[in-house]
Amino acid sequence: MKAFKFGSRTLDLSRPAVMGILNATPDSFSDGGQLYSNGSIDLSKTLQAVETMLADGADIIDIGGESTRPGAKPVSVDQELARVIPIVEAVTSRFDTIISVDTSTAQVINQAAAAGASLINDVRALQREGALQAAVDSGLPVCLMHMQNQPDSMQANPHYQDVVAEVVDFLRQRKQTCLAAGIGPEQLLLDPGFGFGKTLEHNLTLFNGLGQLAAEGHPVLVGVSRKSMIGQLLNSQVDNRLIGSVTMALLAAQRVTEARGSLILRVHDVNETVQALDVWQQSSNKEFGK
Repeated sequence: MKAFKFGSRTLDLSRPAVMGILNATPDSFSDGGQLYSNGSIDLSKTLQAVETMLADGADIIDIGGESTRPGAKPVSVDQELARVIPIVEAVTSRFDTIISVDTSTAQVINQAAAAGASLINDVRALQREGALQAAVDSGLPVCLMHMQNQPDSMQANPHYQDVVAEVVDFLRQRKQTCLAAGIGPEQLLLDPGFGFGKTLEHNLTLFNGLGQLAAEGHPVLVGVSRKSMIGQLLNSQVDNRLIGSVTMALLAAQRVTEARGSLILRVHDVNETVQALDVWQQSSNKEFGK
């Protein structure tokens, strides 16, 4: 078994794991506002969404309170705390599951860890002020993601000489910074950041280079669910990208398997992704890392 520890919980990564997305935002690109009633977070609706994802086979629930869609503006610390912490507390009290918090903010990291979160999922790779120390103090594992520029400007003019090499090099540098600060190598996951400061060509090149990232020896988190790269390939709107999203999930599993790596898929459509992975694994007798 290829095990990864998330706080007090251990997850078997000898098969692809599925992370269900729970956006506590009114403006996320795909599902913003779905958890709201009368302008505020509806905890009953939120817990029902979590229950459904867990029943469908999600291994991790990823809670985010700041939209990072292209063009998104940062939210205040107080606003992010108000969106995220009550949900972490509610989910922790009701479900026995791994909770990831999608945040770059030190205060959110601190309070989410105290409330029962098991993973810090940071699109800015702990570069925001105070985030690195907050992650060290939390003792939690961290997912480091690559992003060129910031959400409000990242798609203006992304450019690379060699997108795979540059993304891998950036994540190596951030890894070394984390190690120097006291985060253990066994606590790190890596995310190439599909759609974060990348054109369609960049995304596809990076996707086909997933094996190089897996070869770094850390679990890889892949988030392509419903993203614009799928919309561009299929000429489809965000509400018509299910088949493309599931297909990309299977292709990611194939590429990471071939590199003997471990994979976590961050998805909106948990049931469909889990079913597809089950069919793929059983029909091909695939076991990760072997």
